[in-house]
Amino acid sequence: MNLFTCQWRPLNSEPKALIFLCHGYAMECSISMRGTGTRLAQAGFVVHGMDYEGHGKSSGLQGYINSFDDIVVDCSKYFASVCEKEEYKKQKRFLLGESMGGAIVLMLHRKEPTFWDGAILVAPMCKILDDMKPHPIMMSILSKLSNVIPTWRIIPNEDIIDRAIKCEERREEVRNNHYCYKGKPRVKTGHEIFMASLDIESNLDKVTLPFIIVHGGDDAVTDPTVSEALYTIATSKDKTLKLYPGMCHALTSGEPEENIDIVFADIIKWLNDRVSSISYLGSNSGLQLQEQC
Repeated sequence: MNLFTCQWRPLNSEPKALIFLCHGYAMECSISMRGTGTRLAQAGFVVHGMDYEGHGKSSGLQGYINSFDDIVVDCSKYFASVCEKEEYKKQKRFLLGESMGGAIVLMLHRKEPTFWDGAILVAPMCKILDDMKPHPIMMSILSKLSNVIPTWRIIPNEDIIDRAIKCEERREEVRNNHYCYKGKPRVKTGHEIFMASLDIESNLDKVTLPFIIVHGGDDAVTDPTVSEALYTIATSKDKTLKLYPGMCHALTSGEPEENIDIVFADIIKWLNDRVSSISYLGSNSGLQLQEQC
């Protein structure tokens, strides 16, 4: 199994901290999250990302999640291997997760409660609204099917691209990105995502790390009230919730440029307030992108 990784880093300056990206379902890091990596590197951070098994440029059946726990373990091992490098041992460590990636961030935190210095949660998937939960009988059927025909693409779904992304140009970019999975969800994938959501929901009170949530007020993919529930229930002493009226799900890439600027201004300010003050040469010092598999 080959897992694709990439990184963005500022040139000619000491990084402020490490940031690790967790992308959403059916997405990937090097193209879909390039804007995020670039903006954070320009702000002085080293950014690392990894495509999950079955996603992006990594090995595996496209769009297939056999085990949500395996994704968490893969991320944990890779991210820890980066943190253990001599050049990074003294750096603070932050996680950034979008949508389903937000659930992975919360699971990584629960796996190592004191390892991470903070998290940025972008429209996180962390709870299923009561009126959207399938009937227990349907869940029982899905559970059985996931063991019999796990890879079948039979779960009905709407065109989530139109619902998640406001800008037409960005919609077309995702549609033309063959590394993004656009078929119907596979049976086991749907079951794993649903069970992961239930797991996160039942453990919101165990979230203790510093975090900021950014969420669009018009998000039609993950309801903003879910983020409000996380903010209320989490026992973290350092927590921030930013809701943006009129914005949709893809806050960091699918909005007009002026809206994306607002969101990143809040994210970068939150990060800067939590890292030590160091000398930084600014965005004009250049960037470096590395990719490997």
